[in-house]
Amino acid sequence: MDYEFKKNTLDGSYYCHCSMGHEILGRWVQEEIGKDQAKVREVLALLAQARANSAKEWSRTGPEISLLICGDEVTIQDNVLLMAYDDQESEFELYESESIACCGLEDFEQLMLQWLAFIQR
Repeated sequence: MDYEFKKNTLDGSYYCHCSMGHEILGRWVQEEIGKDQAKVREVLALLAQARANSAKEWSRTGPEISLLICGDEVTIQDNVLLMAYDDQESEFELYESESIACCGLEDFEQLMLQWLAFIQR
């Protein structure tokens, strides 16, 4: 998983761009975490809890995007995917593929640590 952080020096906004297949991770970092260092630390604490008790599922539901930790895998998904619908042949299949991403616990932890270092500069 590749990612890049950017800061708009004109308005002070921060951006996280992730590689194809992981776009939702970048959105989650920007929209759910932003430059709030306390939220980053909460997520890092959640990762530590998940590592200590890997048999349990851990989650953090945000207004738009949610985080789920199960074992050594992290899943980020758009909350709209949590809603059930009957359409077998979804016309939103492409959208769905950009609305969920999985990565390893260690990779995700590195992303969060690097994001924290980036927003602290």
